[in-house]
Amino acid sequence: MNYYDRIRELTKNISPSLVNFELPRDSSRTPTQASSNFITNKEQGDWAENLITRAINETSKNFIAVKYGKSDALVAGEDGFDNFYQDFQTELDTIGKRPDLLIFRKTDFDKNLGLDISQVPHHNITDYVKKAIAGIEVRSSAFLIDRYELEMQKRTERFRDIALNVKEQILTGFRDILENPIRHKYIQVLEGITAETLSITDFKVPGWSSSDRLVELNNLFRKLKVAIKEIQKRDFLSITPKVEDIKVVYKWIETFNVPHFYFQVFFDKVYGISFEQILTIITDSDKEGNIFCVEKDAKNQNKTTIKINSRSGVTVAYKIDEPEHESVRKEMGRGRLLFYVTFKGGTAYLDVNNLQLILGINESEF
Repeated sequence: MNYYDRIRELTKNISPSLVNFELPRDSSRTPTQASSNFITNKEQGDWAENLITRAINETSKNFIAVKYGKSDALVAGEDGFDNFYQDFQTELDTIGKRPDLLIFRKTDFDKNLGLDISQVPHHNITDYVKKAIAGIEVRSSAFLIDRYELEMQKRTERFRDIALNVKEQILTGFRDILENPIRHKYIQVLEGITAETLSITDFKVPGWSSSDRLVELNNLFRKLKVAIKEIQKRDFLSITPKVEDIKVVYKWIETFNVPHFYFQVFFDKVYGISFEQILTIITDSDKEGNIFCVEKDAKNQNKTTIKINSRSGVTVAYKIDEPEHESVRKEMGRGRLLFYVTFKGGTAYLDVNNLQLILGINESEF
């Protein structure tokens, strides 16, 4: 069974309520106006892509990374953007979504096409693309993952202690009130709360206010509820394929039969995961809430996004030297000004063994 056949079999096990491969891709309206935040995110993404490209090309003797993903310097609101965007939508329906980078053996690398084929029409490079050993979708995140995880651990421990202390405070100081048959169910709720069950505990804050002690008790329940909600927040940084992208990535794999990967670039490390593993994870509903979750992403037009714990992947780069950054002024139509941040430089230190493992490259080859 070849790569595409394995991917096709996996798609059959994905719930249609998550990704329905039988339905056509949803059409997308052309954005009309860019924001400073959007351009900064685009600049960060371009930097991350360049970071991975340089890391591979400066490290490997036998492989080379080539820019492939459809991109342009134009942003919404500028002349020519509408045509670029509509061409991009047409290409999505024709060959699927190009990954940002392609990895070729140097023996297959076409020097005439060079290190950037992102502007080359797809029908001119079909056979060439099929020679790639991997396509890499590069995602960026404005976090230091080690710092984030340390802070999340501290947060969870802090609110766990608050919740358990408030629970005991209620049972010790207000049991007489809760013994009332009308309120007795709250004793059962409280006695079921342990360090292990806090992550799934839920209850409605009573709303009592007819006496000073009931008000005090109600406030304690509210404090307990707040602590539990903090504990139940997602505590991992993620690799984030959008649900709508699953279809167009699958379309690209169907077209070219080249293994596809996601690399998530943080400002201190890079994690990688194969598209095959992503599909394997989301076919297992028992992993939802632990290994992955599905959320509406407010930062991306509320598009449904699958968020997979980055630690489910492998460490592709164990260290990053942060880039330099500077502010840029951009004048749009009608004198509208945008100010955004650009990123330059930085170095990713590859974990070569892990990179070879995830891409399926033998040690002697790289």
